[in-house]
Amino acid sequence: MIVLEFKAKGRTTQYSAIDEAIKTAQFVRNKCIRFWMDNRGVGQKDLYRHNTALRAEYPFVKDLNSHACQSAVERAYSSIARFYDNCRKSIPGKKGYPQFKKNCRSVEYKTSGWSLSETRKQITFTDKKGIGKLKLKGTWDLNFYQLDQIKRVRLVKKSDGYYVQFLVRSENKVDTQPTGRTIGLDVGLKEFYTDSNGHSEPNPKFYRTGEKRLRFRQRRVSRKKKGSANRLSAINKLGRVHLKISRQREEHAKRVARCVIQSNDLVAYEDLRIKNLVKNHCLAKSINDAGWYQFRKWLEYLGVKFGRVTVAVNPAYTSQECSKCGTHVKKSLSMRTHVCQCGFVLDRDYNAALNILNRALSTTGHVGTWILDPNASGDLASTVLGANLSQQVESVNEESPHL
Repeated sequence: MIVLEFKAKGRTTQYSAIDEAIKTAQFVRNKCIRFWMDNRGVGQKDLYRHNTALRAEYPFVKDLNSHACQSAVERAYSSIARFYDNCRKSIPGKKGYPQFKKNCRSVEYKTSGWSLSETRKQITFTDKKGIGKLKLKGTWDLNFYQLDQIKRVRLVKKSDGYYVQFLVRSENKVDTQPTGRTIGLDVGLKEFYTDSNGHSEPNPKFYRTGEKRLRFRQRRVSRKKKGSANRLSAINKLGRVHLKISRQREEHAKRVARCVIQSNDLVAYEDLRIKNLVKNHCLAKSINDAGWYQFRKWLEYLGVKFGRVTVAVNPAYTSQECSKCGTHVKKSLSMRTHVCQCGFVLDRDYNAALNILNRALSTTGHVGTWILDPNASGDLASTVLGANLSQQVESVNEESPHL
């Protein structure tokens, strides 16, 4: 499943209708969550029946397409199922108890409630919310896909406008020739990553660069009267700055991951738990700014797309262990050079990248994305090639307009 995104162009009244549709979907989702809280043990079918009752009771819910209401129900049940799954797995800490949504930003239609024009440059929403016909601005060519391949259509509100996303069921694999090269990657804060060939990719630090602008916009928000139109305008401008930084970080991770995947047959990297790392408040901002998870996400996605092997290894002691003799050399974060008693002297990150590659090569012959644990006595926890990252950390379900 790939996602094709277009900018939606319409009138102010149409944008207001989109906002109303989003609020209605949020209302249905929150009502389903409340119904589950009051009636523990109900399943998805019971939530569908409750949605039918809501459509009969509230005219504004009935105005929204029935499939869009069903999608809101599925979102509610997804949060419930995830909570139960976390409880069964005994995940430490909070289990993700379903919460009411306050500011939803999207509504999702299935195969009804919309229609494309013959040129595929306009889309018309046919429910009673009054959205009507919207122009689609983008570089994708929807004529390349059959209508029955489009399984979902989302209307998404962002700081810089409204977007239409098409979820298309399509094979997205590219035949490539083997390169005969392997590589290990050690991500960091000083450098974005250092590979096992000694090359270092500089860390662009988009958030740090944009902090001055963010502080300026945040001051503008704080000086406006709460509830005023000027405050809403200032909030929107602040959101645009955040959105730009987010897009810069995502595009950078995507570009670098694509270069790495296309240049190597096997790519090894650390299986980092970002949620645990950001608990260190001294490094949290820098870790989030680096975008390690986005980089890993695109490595695995593009690995499937181009038929490459991606290997996630246990990061334990990769910086402390000598890549030549295996001796553990304790280092603090400030020590940037690895000096071993065997006489091996190397940059700390370069040494770690070599260790990561060596651990990954121990699985030669396996195909897929593997999480290696040297303390697991040979047992491997694997994610089969083509599976989602949700089985490890989070999910990958989006396609870039630039891929």
